[in-house]
Amino acid sequence: MSSASSKDSSFRPIVGIDLGTTNSASAYIFKQKPKMIPLENDENMIPSVVLIHPKGRVVVGEEARSALVAMPDRTKAAVKRSMGEDITFPLGEQSYTPEELSAFILKEIKESVDDVLGEGEKEAVITVPAYFTNAQRQATKKAGELAGFVVERIINEPTAAALAYGLQNLNDDSHILVYDLGGGTFDVSVVEMMGGILEVKASEGNNQLGGEDFDWHLVDWLAEKVMDEHGVDPRQDVRGKARLKEEAEKVKKELSFVNSVDVAIPVITVKNNVPIGLDVTVTREEFISLINPLLQETEEKLRQVLEEASLKPSDIDEVLLVGGSTRIPQVHKLVQQFFKKEPRSDLNPDEVVAQGAAVQAGIKSGALSKKGIIVTDVAPFSMGIAVVNHSPGKRAGMPGAFHAIIPRNTTIPVTRKEQFTTTSDGQTEVKIEIYQGENEWVKDNYFLNEFLLEGLPPRPAGEEGVDVTFRYNLNGILEVGAKSITTGAEMKVRLEDAIDRSSEDAFYGSLAKIEGAYQQDDGEKEVTEDEEWNLFDYLEVDDDDQEEAEETLQELMEEAEDWLTRFTNELDNRDGHWKEQLLQAIAQLKGALDEKDTTKLHEAIEKSVDLAIDLEL
Repeated sequence: MSSASSKDSSFRPIVGIDLGTTNSASAYIFKQKPKMIPLENDENMIPSVVLIHPKGRVVVGEEARSALVAMPDRTKAAVKRSMGEDITFPLGEQSYTPEELSAFILKEIKESVDDVLGEGEKEAVITVPAYFTNAQRQATKKAGELAGFVVERIINEPTAAALAYGLQNLNDDSHILVYDLGGGTFDVSVVEMMGGILEVKASEGNNQLGGEDFDWHLVDWLAEKVMDEHGVDPRQDVRGKARLKEEAEKVKKELSFVNSVDVAIPVITVKNNVPIGLDVTVTREEFISLINPLLQETEEKLRQVLEEASLKPSDIDEVLLVGGSTRIPQVHKLVQQFFKKEPRSDLNPDEVVAQGAAVQAGIKSGALSKKGIIVTDVAPFSMGIAVVNHSPGKRAGMPGAFHAIIPRNTTIPVTRKEQFTTTSDGQTEVKIEIYQGENEWVKDNYFLNEFLLEGLPPRPAGEEGVDVTFRYNLNGILEVGAKSITTGAEMKVRLEDAIDRSSEDAFYGSLAKIEGAYQQDDGEKEVTEDEEWNLFDYLEVDDDDQEEAEETLQELMEEAEDWLTRFTNELDNRDGHWKEQLLQAIAQLKGALDEKDTTKLHEAIEKSVDLAIDLEL
């Protein structure tokens, strides 16, 4: 990547990116309007799934999603939900942090961006849920930089959606509400539009509520059906759990269009060497009952955000539905009943966030300067310092209380200053500890940074004042300063929603790991038909232990021989079409046994299970 000094950044293309839990998308400004960037197979979205192929290839997108069942130990989805956590995920022979896996997704997007806008340095405006913490925002920016982007701006997803809407309605004076229910997160924001100025009035949300949770509620329901019938929990089998998750996602989508869905899975897991399947019908009513507690939580967030903005439902002029999960009819019904009006349907809920990020990119680059659009946002969390608690009660006088200097939902950019005093006689220094959160005590909030202000005159407790100033801007940069009233001694610290360079070695270590993964890719051919995934592929390709492989082969041969015996005994009971099917299955089983080929044995057994279900054996 070339440095900013070596190239005039004003000529650096800027794109907007929606880094989603389920899918990701990107857009840029073309002829004064946001335009989606074609990604995988010319689609406007790419699944946010990463696979480390057994042959060393890094695979992102639909092919990776197809491998979730066959290779759960080499595939990772919904990594966004783990951003900012100190955790790694083992995929194959290597382990990756959430930001490293996100970097693989963003790197795939960057290749498409380069195809559209040409090679060279690119800047990206990346969206995050409004309720992402500082650590989660830092991790997102790190992922962008690891992918090769210059990332100077993070924007909240509801704000991005409002920007996309605002660009089309510059002359409106209205209150709009953005209801953003995606794959992994939920946000709701109230935005006031005044002649091209968009001011976010309040935001609420939950970083652990989305379509993924709907899927897992359905997984639990399906698993209970298997347990009731067979006495085995398929969630204890890693492939069984993945297979149920895949089916649950399909059922959820289908129930948006039909009132019931038949689920027929020939093999989920195995009990006593006997394949266990599932045959059940899921109704829309049953699905709604499963997810209703989560939907009610989103309704409670609607009430809270309106209260924060000092508005009533009738004060909202337009409601924007954002995120793929808003396609669920019950979500639409909830919003319509709450506001007594139909939500807007002219914006694509899957693309509007990426388009809004592109609008922000256009504002930053000057490409939309003639539009005159301006946006302000709000601080998603309170920011303040640790103080001694002076409230009445038994804990009065205890250190470690949290004092918010910039309360949550304060319009930004903002500067706030407050004066504090020393707490002990002769005190010549104070430590300023900076936190983010809503709890009374700092131990329950998120630590951001600290610094020491020295040079205070040694006066009696409470007689020396210290001014503490917080400045927070639209780029997510917080500057905190402390100044002695008497001496003028001053100290400042600048906290960026950017990569924590206190661990430079860790950043470059991640970069080397990612580049090394792609170097393994060099010279690899595309996946052929022979490499396509099936339920049992992983058992062979990811087995490095020879003894275990031999045991697996022996088990497969014994299972194939059992099916061979059962089908041979059944021949005299069948005629016509079904007898022909039995003969074909017997021939396939014998061939696989003769060759002692694990892949062919898997295929023969899987087809035998399907035939047995058809024959009701």
